[in-house]
Amino acid sequence: MYYLYVLKSTKNSKLYYGYTNDLRRRLKEHNSGKNYSTRLFRPYRLVYYEAFLDKKDALNREKSLKNFGQGIYRLKQRLHYSLE
Repeated sequence: MYYLYVLKSTKNSKLYYGYTNDLRRRLKEHNSGKNYSTRLFRPYRLVYYEAFLDKKDALNREKSLKNFGQGIYRLKQRLHYSLE
């Protein structure tokens, strides 16, 4: 299984999107500072994930969210997140 995941920084409340085949390991990596783009704003908590059978599908979903189209707007609505 592959997962699209959304993390929320407890430091600045920003969201981070990614994909992985191991959610627990990936969350530990983010919170330990192993990820360059997220290390300054840790700790993070997992606020959402979607499961996929295929890596390509998870990657495509991540890309659709990172392109800031309707996908990100709908997801933020689902999470009741501030639509800044």
